[in-house]
Amino acid sequence: MAGDAVVASEIKVPVGAEPLPGDAEVERSAAGPAVGIVGLGHFLPEGIMTAADLEAATGIPEAVVRVKLGLHQKHIAAPRETVSTLGVQAARRALADAGVGPEAVDAIIYFGSPHKDYHVWLAAPRIQHLLGASRAFCYEVCGVSAGLPFALESARGLFAVRPDVQRVLLVGASTESRILNYRNERSRFMFNFGDGAAAALLERSDGRARVLASAFYTDGRFAEFVRIPAGGALLPASHATVVNGLHFIDVCDPPKMKSLLDPITLPNFVRVGKEALARSGADRPDWLLPLHTKRSLFEALCEAFDLPAERGVYLEDTGHMSAVDPLLALARLADRADGPVKGERILILTAGTGYNWAATVLRWEMS
Repeated sequence: MAGDAVVASEIKVPVGAEPLPGDAEVERSAAGPAVGIVGLGHFLPEGIMTAADLEAATGIPEAVVRVKLGLHQKHIAAPRETVSTLGVQAARRALADAGVGPEAVDAIIYFGSPHKDYHVWLAAPRIQHLLGASRAFCYEVCGVSAGLPFALESARGLFAVRPDVQRVLLVGASTESRILNYRNERSRFMFNFGDGAAAALLERSDGRARVLASAFYTDGRFAEFVRIPAGGALLPASHATVVNGLHFIDVCDPPKMKSLLDPITLPNFVRVGKEALARSGADRPDWLLPLHTKRSLFEALCEAFDLPAERGVYLEDTGHMSAVDPLLALARLADRADGPVKGERILILTAGTGYNWAATVLRWEMS
């Protein structure tokens, strides 16, 4: 993510972020059937790119990669590994964790990277087929790196309006290491992009972690800054676009983007986090699961929510995997001996270029 860290005590929440929801709105947000996570799974490809490898590819000193970017290594997909193949591996593990078979799934929502196996193509149906979940209908939710809260909110709505839906499988994956041009200085803040997948099975119950509430904020001024320039309707693929390297992710005006984004990055994270907490009836979180950012921003987020860094999960061994990060972090947190206890609130906090900031609050239900 862009922007140097802001001291948490100096945060000014943007105009329009207040007032936070009152009691009546909290009750409306919590209304509807209980929706809980009953199974978690993740899959990381075997390929590894270390901080030293990144120095060799970019010229950025290994110490800077480790300390400032907060990256010790990231996983790299093999040539035939795609979001659908990585995603189905994570999905199988989530179902095994829940102790149910693919035939028990009613719906599948893919929420991962839009850089998929093919252009203008849905990964969800292929995941359904490879998984053997023939009863499940499938669709996709795209929020790029902010995708998980959007998918969780979509699933809650699905449970609310479809009484016949009992289980929904969320699957996210990323192979965005493939869209990086390490010689392009403009895309430097994205050099932490790695590959991997995570999945969660949701059920009509409190589960291991109940989904309580979400919040979102969009600032469309940033819609044109980060993109793959060629291959879309405005600049179709051609020999020239390939030769000129226009099929890698790029930032069209880094100084302008930085000047606009730096002052609002942390305040907007805090804005959606506090709103989601208020909607869930809580004042503060007990755990923080953010997307992977540079370490200074992670530390500022912990400070802003009055949490020690040990109460956050920082993915320095994977880097940033589009929308996958918070769900992988949740799976790791669930496996920790010193992890959450019953009743604790877990704040998922993420953002995606475009720009969206998003948050979801979970309540841990396991004793």
